[in-house]
Amino acid sequence: MNTFPEYRYKGASALVKLHEIHLQSFYETWKEAKQLNIKLPDSDDPYYKSLDTLLYHLLRSARGYMIWMCDKLGLEDPQIKETPLAEMIEQKAVEQLAHLFERWRLPLADVEPELFEDKVYKSNWSVEYCIDAMLEHAVMHPIRHEFQLKNLIQIVITSKAK
Repeated sequence: MNTFPEYRYKGASALVKLHEIHLQSFYETWKEAKQLNIKLPDSDDPYYKSLDTLLYHLLRSARGYMIWMCDKLGLEDPQIKETPLAEMIEQKAVEQLAHLFERWRLPLADVEPELFEDKVYKSNWSVEYCIDAMLEHAVMHPIRHEFQLKNLIQIVITSKAK
């Protein structure tokens, strides 16, 4: 399904669209990093061990954000498929992205605008967010990691030019 429903809260509509745009943009940058064989800096973060674990992290997080928001708003489970494991993520990414985009478009469409900011809820990592703030967090997550990858790509390109 490629249609985007009418939303009661236009802010949510904008953020859902921005999430899709930036998650897709991250994926395009990720593919470039993969082609250039970019190595991530050493980290204790298990999701920052390789490009594959990073992509897994982004897609898994996108799934988790929508499930969390639906749960807090008392909505039905959005039925987002489990994220393919890091070992399979490269082969399954396009399919999973399309599925995420489809499943992200519907759940929040009929939610009253005031419910996006009326309460805060504890996230899975123990930070409190209202629904609107979680949507903003979901948008920024791929932007932040794309920024990291673009910096690493630039370092490689610059070093090859010398």
